[in-house]
Amino acid sequence: MRIGEFELIDPIPEMENTIAISMLRPWIDVGRVGTLALRKLQKHINAQEFAKLHTPGKFFDFTRYRPRTKLVDGKKTFIKPNTIIQHGYDSSNNQHFLFLHIREPHNFSEEYTNSIVELLKFCDVKEYCRIGGMYDSVPHTRPIRITGNLKEDQQIKASGLINPRRSTYQGPTSIVNQVNEDLDALNVFNTTLMAHLPQYVQLDEDHLGTARLLEVLCSVYGFPMELADKTQGNEQYDGINDSIDYGGEIGNLIKQLEMYYDRVLSKSEERLNINDSSSKTDFSEDVQDFLNQMGERFEDNINTSDDDMDKN
Repeated sequence: MRIGEFELIDPIPEMENTIAISMLRPWIDVGRVGTLALRKLQKHINAQEFAKLHTPGKFFDFTRYRPRTKLVDGKKTFIKPNTIIQHGYDSSNNQHFLFLHIREPHNFSEEYTNSIVELLKFCDVKEYCRIGGMYDSVPHTRPIRITGNLKEDQQIKASGLINPRRSTYQGPTSIVNQVNEDLDALNVFNTTLMAHLPQYVQLDEDHLGTARLLEVLCSVYGFPMELADKTQGNEQYDGINDSIDYGGEIGNLIKQLEMYYDRVLSKSEERLNINDSSSKTDFSEDVQDFLNQMGERFEDNINTSDDDMDKN
């Protein structure tokens, strides 16, 4: 069965009041926190592949998202990059979930986003939550911040775990944001959760950022909090801490980031106008140059290595 450009896999479950949780790669999945969080939830409720693009090459440039070969039971298998959607039913909460692993398209973007919306309508999606991670000027020595917007009752459930904030960003963005716009017009509630990760660390898999995202998702959607285990993430960050020379340039950078975090970011954003010049901390020129270089390096790497990160 086809819905838009998506091929559905039989048997097709009957769904109602479905919650969709999505991530978008590569730009807002740094540290793979969105991917890893979705996989944990999928495994917990035994979600199965439900749909994928019938012809992914229509939308993706395979010189940028590289196909792979993989040995499965001793047989070589050819795998094309795709947008994969999984379905699972959480019997403990009587709730259907869709998990969307969305890729940024290179071609025919409007058809791509329209197809996602058509599929969500077919699955009776009533809430669409996009999760992810971004690099920010934050230290690894402080709790990882999660920002975003939730429904009022969800904010109460996630109290103390999230900094409620609606984005005021203006500028270039992803065409996949069209999905949110179209769902708004259909009265589907949109929520977002974003983990802010230290820019100077840039782990391939940030397990502490993943655990922090899962803390919020578990509190909001009723998943067991054990899924948000921080053991592996704490070990990662302890290793980072042990490797840093706090008397050198990186140490100076971290001290300035800690000052900014403590003076501005740790305060409630509902009570603090962070656009007020009196609340800002000016980083030294060498620290700002370092952060800019890290950002440029990240953009260069993500344009060439997303295929290396593809494990779907």
